Amino acid sequence: MEPIRIDGAQGEGGGQILRSSLALSLATGRPLAIENIRAGREKPGMLRQHLTAVLAAARIGGAATEGAAIGARTLRFAPTESVAGDHEFAIGTAGSTTLVLQTILFALVGADRPSRVRLSGGTHNPFAPPFDFLARSYAPLLRRMGAEVELELERPGFHPAGGGAISARVTPHGPLRPLDLLDRGEVRAIRAAIWISALPVSIAEREAEEIARGLGIAREAIEVRSVVDPVGPGNAVVIEIETESHTEVFTGFGRVGSAAEKVAREVVDEARRYLARSVPVGPHLADQLLLPLALAGGGSFRTCAPTRHTRTHADLIERFLPLRVRETQHGRHDHVFEVEKR
Repeated sequence: MEPIRIDGAQGEGGGQILRSSLALSLATGRPLAIENIRAGREKPGMLRQHLTAVLAAARIGGAATEGAAIGARTLRFAPTESVAGDHEFAIGTAGSTTLVLQTILFALVGADRPSRVRLSGGTHNPFAPPFDFLARSYAPLLRRMGAEVELELERPGFHPAGGGAISARVTPHGPLRPLDLLDRGEVRAIRAAIWISALPVSIAEREAEEIARGLGIAREAIEVRSVVDPVGPGNAVVIEIETESHTEVFTGFGRVGSAAEKVAREVVDEARRYLARSVPVGPHLADQLLLPLALAGGGSFRTCAPTRHTRTHADLIERFLPLRVRETQHGRHDHVFEVEKR
């Protein structure tokens, strides 16, 4: 079978093209040839976390690979069949465990028996979905689609020290079901949690006060989570908005040179923008939803102006599957994505 040929420089030219292509290759059984990996980044080619995703995908899919090495800009990947069971993968740095998990997850959902996967590295990383997003927003939607996925945060790990671990239990129950998220309904609750690791707890308290003021919620609705026996410093602000349709999660990370109030305010502003619009699906969830909808063979959602990640996913899906991803704009911040058979 001829491989699907992917140009890694398309779209934002980052590692998501590699991970999404691997996930689609595993789920469809179609071989993959990708070049110009991470061409749009300052250091092109695979970093350690990208190589871990490739090696994890190769083990899960019983795949032959060419070019699986740090710094590689081309890769050939040919899966055979999903290997369910117990697996463990160590990134070895603070690289994102959640991104590696998403690469292999749907191969396990489509396997013939249950699996357990443990990944060690970073669990709360900038520019990656944190564990809270997977556990509170993404996994519940997958369960509604028929995928029994249970996630556990064994130990939080932050950039740059890492040292975290997550695990996932996946029990297959047949094909995924389509999902439609077109109406948000009423907001049921707004909650927040602040992770603090090897830093003064006063930082978290200042962030909590800023969140309470900015969203008009009680201080009691904000939980401060101090990491026991921390590996390194870290701070993450997580805001959950539970609506009638699902739960959205917004996250920000503390960084050197930025006041605690500024970090919290950035996340509050993102949450308030979501609340001010009528669309049910936020931009980060939209990035992640097209792949499961495609593997279910259909579905739709309304979101705000989509990111380049979302449109890159749409293009990749049409390369691997006999589907069309149709985008219809109804307003500046109102876009409908529909996955349908060609």
